[in-house]
Amino acid sequence: MPVPFEDITHLFSEFEHTAFRLETRRGYASDRAGARFQAFRRGIAPAPDPDNPWHVNVRQKAEQGARFSRVRIIDQPPTDGQRFLMAAAAATPGEDIRVLARAEAERLELPEFDFWLFDSRTLVRFHIDDQDVTTGVEVIDDPAEVLAACRARDRAWPLAAPSGDVWAQVRSSV
Repeated sequence: MPVPFEDITHLFSEFEHTAFRLETRRGYASDRAGARFQAFRRGIAPAPDPDNPWHVNVRQKAEQGARFSRVRIIDQPPTDGQRFLMAAAAATPGEDIRVLARAEAERLELPEFDFWLFDSRTLVRFHIDDQDVTTGVEVIDDPAEVLAACRARDRAWPLAAPSGDVWAQVRSSV
């Protein structure tokens, strides 16, 4: 049963070891609605925002020995939304963000939905509509579904490239 995203935000400060995200969308409505995305479309790179609560939490968790990581699936060529996320990742210290070509994700039979995986025990599956709006999330602790998410992470991670490296190549070709 989906719940509002706000109902699970405590997981980002309570996990002990790892928080992993798989991002499958070509863009997100929340990004497109933001001033940073609009500025990016005008050629202004996303500036670092170290005092943003997200970044503060990432740093605090890293100091405690925990790790945030992501694999973002990208198209060839990347969409504006995917380009924005790669540019923003360059300004996001503390997270290990990598990208994987959509064709490779399909070959690996990765899920076609976004999720967070906390400590390889708790799966949070996103529900996103056709306009790329997150309509809710589902907290899943079923061992079979959690294991499937762990396996997807373990297939994707070694083949994904550091986002900054890919962004440097994409940026130089635009």
